[in-house]
Amino acid sequence: MSTPAPISRAIPVWPAAVADAVAVLVFTVVGIASHDGSLVAALGRVVWPFALAAAIGWAVSRAWRDPARVWPTGVIIWAVTVLGGLALRGVTGGGLAWSFALVTAIFLAITMLGWRGLVAGIRRGQARAAAS
Repeated sequence: MSTPAPISRAIPVWPAAVADAVAVLVFTVVGIASHDGSLVAALGRVVWPFALAAAIGWAVSRAWRDPARVWPTGVIIWAVTVLGGLALRGVTGGGLAWSFALVTAIFLAITMLGWRGLVAGIRRGQARAAAS
């Protein structure tokens, strides 16, 4: 009787980085389409604070160790992306409103933590299947 192969806990880094980048990009594209109108003119101006903050969040959390973990990895990346992105936007004249900060936090939580939650559910299912 053979022993099943152990389930790998970590996913490759690049799909996780792409998932977070897509979350930031979709957030900014939806915002631009809803408010600014000119996607090409506004994209670089709007996306960079959040993209930079997400990269800092990855470094702070050392996400490359297990990028799909919701806690603490995903929460740290999400928090740094939201707070850092809003701060960078504010200090560079992008303007801030409480409603924008709230929408930013909610949208990025759903997307950045959401995909990690799905991975966690899949991992639990794989562990249960392997145990039975």
